[in-house]
Amino acid sequence: MKFAVVVFPGSNCDVDMYHAIADELGEEVEYVWHDEDNLDRFDAILLPGGFSYGDYLRSGAIARFSKVMAAVKKAAEAGKPVLGVCNGFQILLEAGLLPGAMRRNQGLKFICRPVQLTVENHETMFTSAYEKGEVITIPIAHGEGNYYCDEQTLERLVENRQIVFRYHGENPNGSLMDIAGIVNERGNVLGMMPHPERAVDALLGSADGLKLFRSIVNYWRETHVVTA
Repeated sequence: MKFAVVVFPGSNCDVDMYHAIADELGEEVEYVWHDEDNLDRFDAILLPGGFSYGDYLRSGAIARFSKVMAAVKKAAEAGKPVLGVCNGFQILLEAGLLPGAMRRNQGLKFICRPVQLTVENHETMFTSAYEKGEVITIPIAHGEGNYYCDEQTLERLVENRQIVFRYHGENPNGSLMDIAGIVNERGNVLGMMPHPERAVDALLGSADGLKLFRSIVNYWRETHVVTA
């Protein structure tokens, strides 16, 4: 399986993402600069965290106009797994690939520490390696992680089981209904504020994030015929 790690000016978690795929997962991965216009050679697309374009205007608001985003949308429409973490989540929201918006943290402070999450939906291509209701430890690092949407959108998220991760025990940023991660209606685009790529080895304090990437590979292997 071949992953793309999209790199925007200001990305700073791209190396972490690359390490998770290449060194921990053992799959093929390539950095893709933001001016790339074709992602057809990749099986999954990863949008890492950071401060794309310095977070000017709004987090992700400028990056959503990068040339690569047309290719990201094409990959999403083709049903390929698309994962946006932290700033990547913000970009997916700004690009309309996921519903809702991101606001400043409730306490108006940047937060960087491990948090606990509950796996709300373990039946997605991103979470099949988890147990239903499993509580995992994943670090966060953001100043604008307060997820918000209108009532109608929230109702659809709940009805369609699009809320994949919730903050467990403590909501660090004021996010609506403790939402930490959501998928689109089709289930192939996931946005989440916590950083699974920073939780892929026990030496880092948790390996709980590795299951997310394994879930993607498991899904791909189940849906593709691999020949020697």
